[in-house]
Amino acid sequence: MADCVFCRIVAGDLPGHVVLETDDFMAFLDTRPVFKGHVLLVPRVHVETLPELPEELGAGFVRASQRLATAVMEGLGAQGSFVAINNTVSQSVPHLHLHVVPRTKGDGLRGFFWPRTKYADGEAEDHAERLRAALDA
Repeated sequence: MADCVFCRIVAGDLPGHVVLETDDFMAFLDTRPVFKGHVLLVPRVHVETLPELPEELGAGFVRASQRLATAVMEGLGAQGSFVAINNTVSQSVPHLHLHVVPRTKGDGLRGFFWPRTKYADGEAEDHAERLRAALDA
């Protein structure tokens, strides 16, 4: 897609600090990292969200994310990583991208970026049933 910044990086039309290239995927440093070494993994084909990723690319996408999560530990000395995908909401670029953020104990990043809540009596089972129904549809 001509106006997609990630498609332009994949095509070589925009610069990027590329760290991984395969036939199907590319990973490069985020220009606004949470921590230095924050990597974005994108499919070469333009899809906007994870549900749109062609099934035949799924296993490769997960494998590439595993490789990157290992690389931030081995290559940067991180103790672990935070791996996340936004779908539509909070997705700054409408092209599927997985974040791999290097983590170390005491780095200041506290769990998730959103507040937590609790289920009222019966709500958990109701939500689970609704999700099971959607998965069975």
